[in-house]
Amino acid sequence: MNDQTNAWITAAAAGLINCHSCGLLHKVAEAHVCCHRCGTSLHLRKPDSLPRTWAYLLAAYVLYIPANVLPIMTTTNLGSIQSNTILSGVNYLLVTGSWLLALIIFIASVFVPALKLVILTYLAISVQVRSSWRPRERAWLYRLAEIMGRWSMVDIYVVTLMVALVKIQGLADIDAGSGAVAFGAVVVLTMLAAMSFDPRLIWDNAEKNNE
Repeated sequence: MNDQTNAWITAAAAGLINCHSCGLLHKVAEAHVCCHRCGTSLHLRKPDSLPRTWAYLLAAYVLYIPANVLPIMTTTNLGSIQSNTILSGVNYLLVTGSWLLALIIFIASVFVPALKLVILTYLAISVQVRSSWRPRERAWLYRLAEIMGRWSMVDIYVVTLMVALVKIQGLADIDAGSGAVAFGAVVVLTMLAAMSFDPRLIWDNAEKNNE
C-alpha cells in the first residue's frame, strides 16, 4: 500500500508470482518453469479457475437437496426399520433434550454447507462480473469458506461412530443411507470448488478499476 498515492499493486503487477503449493515467490519471467522449492508448475493464475469452480458448485447444488431429503442413517431393531434424515435427526435430539448436540449437528451439517455454497457462489459471480467492490472483505470471505470446510463432515463422523459402536455392542443394525453419500459428495465438491477458485482474481479486477 502506498500512503502517498493511496494506491496498491498486486504481486503480478510487481513482476512476481507465487507457487500454488508452497507459496514461494518467483519472478514472472520464471513463470514457464517449475517452483524452485517444491517442483510445482507455476502459473500467474490457476488455469480455468472460474469454469472449474462453477462446475463443482453446480454439482454441489444438485446434490444438496438429496443430501438433506434422503435418509442419512437406517436403523433396524427387532424387525422395526427407521430411517432418519439430517433434519429428522436434529429434531430427535431436540425432543430428547440433547439440544447442544442438535445445535452442533445443525450448524455443521446444514448451515455451514449452505453458507459455504452461498459465499463461493457470490465470490464467483463477483469475479465473473469483474466487480471491484470491497476486495479485502471478499478475500476474507474466501478464507472463511476455506476454514468452514473442515467442519462440514461432523455429521458423517457421527454416523460412522454410531454404526461402529452399535454393531460392536450388537444392539441393533445401523447402516449409512444414501443421504450420507450425497452429503459427503456435497462436502467434497465444495472443498474442490474452494480449491479451484483463485482469490487473486478478486484483486485483478480491483486493480484494473483502480488504474
